[in-house]
Amino acid sequence: MAAPLALVLLVAVTVRAALFRSSLAEFISERVEVVSPLSSWKRVVEGLSLLDLGVSPYSGAIFHEVSNLGPCAYAAGGKTTELNPQTPLIIYLFHFLIDYAELVFMITDVLTAVALYFAIQDFNKVVFKKQKLLLELDQYAPDVSELIQTPKEMHYIPLKVALFYLLNPYTVLSCVAKSTCAINNTLIAFFILATIKGSAFLSAIFLALATYQSLYPITLFVPGLLYLLQRQYIPVKMKSRAFWIFSWEYAMMYMGSLVVIICLSFFLLSSWDFIPAVYGFMYPESPSHPDLCREEVIPGCPAMTPSSRENKEMFEHFSLFFVCVFQINVFFYTIPLAIKLKEHPIFFMFIQIAIISIFKSYPTVGDVALYMAFFPVWNHLYRFLRNIFVLACIIIVCSLLFPVLWHLWIYAGSANSNFFYAITLTFNVGQILGTCYAPSTLLRMNVIQPILQGVHGLWGERKTGSTGQCDRVSVVPGAQIWCSEGSFLGKVLSKCVGSNWVLDLKPWGRERERMEGGK
Repeated sequence: MAAPLALVLLVAVTVRAALFRSSLAEFISERVEVVSPLSSWKRVVEGLSLLDLGVSPYSGAIFHEVSNLGPCAYAAGGKTTELNPQTPLIIYLFHFLIDYAELVFMITDVLTAVALYFAIQDFNKVVFKKQKLLLELDQYAPDVSELIQTPKEMHYIPLKVALFYLLNPYTVLSCVAKSTCAINNTLIAFFILATIKGSAFLSAIFLALATYQSLYPITLFVPGLLYLLQRQYIPVKMKSRAFWIFSWEYAMMYMGSLVVIICLSFFLLSSWDFIPAVYGFMYPESPSHPDLCREEVIPGCPAMTPSSRENKEMFEHFSLFFVCVFQINVFFYTIPLAIKLKEHPIFFMFIQIAIISIFKSYPTVGDVALYMAFFPVWNHLYRFLRNIFVLACIIIVCSLLFPVLWHLWIYAGSANSNFFYAITLTFNVGQILGTCYAPSTLLRMNVIQPILQGVHGLWGERKTGSTGQCDRVSVVPGAQIWCSEGSFLGKVLSKCVGSNWVLDLKPWGRERERMEGGK
């Protein structure tokens, strides 16, 4: 697999290098869908230039990146600091980042793809071992053969993940725009790799680094902990002492790493100004939040009318409520998902990354690209997903309309902000529907397989000659299961009075017949 991966990396780097040298690079770097005030490389350069002049970049509303890079510029400008003994290495790193920014962002994308490649490769090995064990024990019935991933399918999944990330247009645009979102994606990718490898210490460090930059990855702590517990064969039980000991150790490693990183930033900058500038800016009503709709901020932006000012003042009393409602969505679903998906922590991690990209403040297409890279991992779910074509069309059409409606609003003046708001809302609705369909599909498969497999399932009862299949079928009422009437399960279900269970393993091109009780 080394040669195909190298070819994918070569193609990805070539595409990015060509775009960097084209006239599109400047246009892409100005797109609001690609960069935000939190991830704009231009703002980083402006903030560091202020440091060269002896002005703190966090005193205004320009610089919103974490402060470890700040003292680098201060030292590079020849100013006297308390950390002069460390400045040579920092100056070298700083000048490398500035002078070779294009190369740095290309390397960042490559590192992310390689980390995801090896992470999914190890994850598939674990999945295949579990599946192989069940097959050897004859735990699967023929009815579920299409739910089983073959070794050939699993062999190419890591390469597909790297391909989906590197050649995703969203990833390419973020790289060409030099969005610092790519750095956060790299940290999350290495967190996933360390977690799947079973290294709790490295997992905690990379998660702390990702949280330090963006705050929202703190929600990945729970799926990371669940996977490490699963890898250590520690049951997730409230009464288990081993569960609490390991959870405490992992939490302390994570919190300790985060505290060390934040304290290091303070010692480098000799100020806590970066905390409200970085984390406070994520909340729309924070003091450091600028009025973006001003002529000096966005050329051609229509001025605020008296009626719009009146509306703003009218709802200003509810601003804190709105902020809490919007921000709570990122964190609110963590506990329910942990309960429902505790047996599938990597899938839980995938869903949580998608939730972050949807509900975070100032999202960009780079955030969407990260969770899209995981699509090939669960390609066996595609046939059971709903409205795939509709959701794909929503994402594609909205992506094409983003620049059109922005131009009509800001430059042409023939539209207002509601047009752009509507298209972003539609884009997020498409993501939300896809994110909701994925867990329900996985859970439906988890309902199907226990019914058919195992000595206590229908397949096992059929082989042993025992009865009680109807009781087994009606354990979880309301599940959507389909099957052909001539199959073994169909014959069993046809005898179950009052059962509405149907199993569809081949939904395409088959006429679905609803089995009602008593038929």
